[in-house]
Amino acid sequence: MKRHLMLAALCATFVTSHAFARDSIATYPVDAALASEPGKVTPDIALFFAGQSHPAVAQSFNAIATNKKTNAFGKTDVQACQHVFLSAVIELQQQARQQGGNAVINIRSNYHNELTASPTEFTCGAGAVIAGVALVGDVVKLKGR
Repeated sequence: MKRHLMLAALCATFVTSHAFARDSIATYPVDAALASEPGKVTPDIALFFAGQSHPAVAQSFNAIATNKKTNAFGKTDVQACQHVFLSAVIELQQQARQQGGNAVINIRSNYHNELTASPTEFTCGAGAVIAGVALVGDVVKLKGR
């Protein structure tokens, strides 16, 4: 009898955990995300998403990447995705500072190693518990900055 109860409990746990395992991949507006938590992204490192024009490049450094996750529990997908996007952008800025750059250009989403280039949107995967954003870009020093 104990064995049957344990097996039933294990099956119920598997079915329940499988029901909560969700990975909704969607795109969200960059501008809305950048404005969602004012003051988090600093203006000292300029950000230019793929397709956006920028001043001439004086010096190129390395390509950089970030893959951030955040707790999505109790948040809407939009809230969680905006928050984790800001974390990813802040990480890009930190890496640019470390390399001596003053901008990150050609920023693209790289969710599940699928590059998506958009000047206005980013890709985010959101589940019941975790949301994630992966970005790549190029660190540069722009002329006149």
